[in-house]
This record gives sequence, C-alpha cells and structure tokens, in this order.
Amino acid sequence: MPVNYVYILECKDGTLYTGWTTDIERRLDEHNSGQGCKYTRSRYPVKLRHLEEFATKEEALSREIAIKKLSRSQKLELIKDSGQK
Repeated sequence: MPVNYVYILECKDGTLYTGWTTDIERRLDEHNSGQGCKYTRSRYPVKLRHLEEFATKEEALSREIAIKKLSRSQKLELIKDSGQK
C-alpha cells in the first residue's frame, strides 16, 4: 500500500503551494524542473517546507483541502511547528 503525502512548498517568489502525492521525490523533481502544476511552473525552484504522511488517498486529500483553507500565517505556523526548514 503506497504512502500518501501532503506537502507545502515555498516557491522562489515566497508564495506557498500545497499538494499531495504518493511519490514525494518524483513530485519535487517535477516541480523543480517546470513539469509540475501550472502554479509552480513559473515559480521554481521550490523548497519542501512541510510534509505529512497518510495511509489512504482519502485522508491525504481531506488534509490537503484543510491546509488550503488556512491563512498564510496559519500555514507558516504549521511549517514552524513541523520543524521543516
């Protein structure tokens, strides 16, 4: 059973992007090569700032939606609390 990840990236312009994947290394490579989603294509390189693991896709998608509803300051607090740099 693959692990499902929800992640927050910091783009080169300082904005934050939230997404989900089953292969975090591949997805980061896609974002950093301009092959990722439309939002990050013009904002790379990106840095991984926050990562959470889930057993199911449904849990991951639910968490992704919840994070996307947070304000920027709440996302930064989440990043700070997770210890990612």
